[in-house]
Amino acid sequence: MNRITETDLILNPDGSVYHLNLLPEDIASNIITVGDPDRVGEVSKHFDSLELKKGKREFITHTGYLGKQRISVVSTGIGTDNIDIVLNELDALVNIDLASRQVKEQPTSLNIIRIGTSGAIQSDIPIDSILVSEYALGLDALMGYYQYKETGEEKDLLTALKNQVPELQCLNPYFTHAGNDLLNILGKDLQKGITMTAPGFYAPQGRKLRYQSKIDELISKLNTFSHHNNRITNLEMETAGIYALANIFGHQAISVNAILASRVKLEFSKNSQKVIDKAIKMVLERI
Repeated sequence: MNRITETDLILNPDGSVYHLNLLPEDIASNIITVGDPDRVGEVSKHFDSLELKKGKREFITHTGYLGKQRISVVSTGIGTDNIDIVLNELDALVNIDLASRQVKEQPTSLNIIRIGTSGAIQSDIPIDSILVSEYALGLDALMGYYQYKETGEEKDLLTALKNQVPELQCLNPYFTHAGNDLLNILGKDLQKGITMTAPGFYAPQGRKLRYQSKIDELISKLNTFSHHNNRITNLEMETAGIYALANIFGHQAISVNAILASRVKLEFSKNSQKVIDKAIKMVLERI
């Protein structure tokens, strides 16, 4: 078996993975990801005990116990470029022997649960609600660098999108799916939809400041898409990267979205922290 080189997998002097600054024993099999480093503590404050706090750059990790359940919380920062780092290094921690630099014969599957904020693009999705991403639509470039085998359902959704919203074809969009096990556990009674992952916050999400957007009326084009009762429900910046890489590596992943804005009604939550706390407590209760 080929040895992974020092430049393909960079380790710190203590043997930890380069960006996350973590050793294999530092993480649990249940991992909650949050974008904001400050939100790590908002999750871990609910733990019964805390055994580890580590950080480097925007990547902060807390690991502890809630009852008998060991859980890690990791901040990713914003965007699928950071997701590329986080998912690869989490996978390396459990599926590569860091000493020998060999891929382990028996793979380990992680449960990766994103808790994030999002804006709804459908008028019937209320602000301050919680939505689970059954599918993700990626408009970022990350999957252009990986061999990703789409399912039949994902191919059908992509064909329908290209027919209904041809303006998006130049962005090489892709669809990817949540982990079914986590979807059944965490999303069993919650509203579900397709979450669009954008590579930016402004023009890539249809916002207009001092420029002319290349794709005019992006929100209205997205919220009219429908295929077999699947519709695009909300926008954010990480879910598609998490789902696609998790599927490639054999992990389970799910994205739990706190809806803070309505892009159709042009309204924003008046108590955003309350719905974020609600999402955190719901996830911790269900895992």
